[in-house]
Amino acid sequence: MRLALFDLDHTLLPLDSDYSWGQFTIGLGWHEREAFTRANDRFYEQYKAGTLDIAEYIGFTTQAIVARGMAVAQAAHARFMTEVIAPAIRPEALALLQRHRDAGDTLVIVTATNAFITRPIATALGVEHLIAIELAH
Repeated sequence: MRLALFDLDHTLLPLDSDYSWGQFTIGLGWHEREAFTRANDRFYEQYKAGTLDIAEYIGFTTQAIVARGMAVAQAAHARFMTEVIAPAIRPEALALLQRHRDAGDTLVIVTATNAFITRPIATALGVEHLIAIELAH
């Protein structure tokens, strides 16, 4: 079996799915824009410096999901897929994935973004296998 491993953000998609989800939820009124952006920028600087506490970051990025509950979060994510992700899916990315499928490769997306955000994106791209942060319920 041959594997074709793909990154998601700024690779298959021309955006960062985690950041875009945060911006989308700001638009929904789930966060105060300035405070959320400041905290998100701080986490990004830690990421670039190699000092990011992933548990703290995941807690930050999932706080709105936890507060609103899974049903509300899933409904919001469906809108996110329609309004943000679907328009960002490029024909070139789909063609690349199809070339690998046609070659008999097993496609896998590998991402540090959580599966709540990325599983529907992988599905939209037609990629069955996803390695992502799995959130506890």
